[in-house]
Amino acid sequence: MGIKAPAAWCSAWLSWVFGQAGYKQPRTAWSPALFPASRLVAAPRPGIVYGLYFASLKRIAHCGITERIQGDFIVGLEGNTNLAGSREGDGVFRKIRHKRTIYCYADWL
Repeated sequence: MGIKAPAAWCSAWLSWVFGQAGYKQPRTAWSPALFPASRLVAAPRPGIVYGLYFASLKRIAHCGITERIQGDFIVGLEGNTNLAGSREGDGVFRKIRHKRTIYCYADWL
């Protein structure tokens, strides 16, 4: 992908996941680029990408992919996070987030 280090890698990881599944897109390390208007959807389902907005940065600054829905919660997989939920983490973790905390959803399937 041509990403220069150091770089936050949540979006790069998602791009890698889609590539491993045979999709040509997305291919980006910039989390806001995962949410163009043409890809936005109103609700999550498995495989849908979700974005988290950080007011301090005034943009989407972290993302994950929906694994399943549990009532008002999304169980997702996120790269560049940790057990505490940081956007500058050390691994890929399964995270449970309330739907209220999700800024938007994108369908890349």
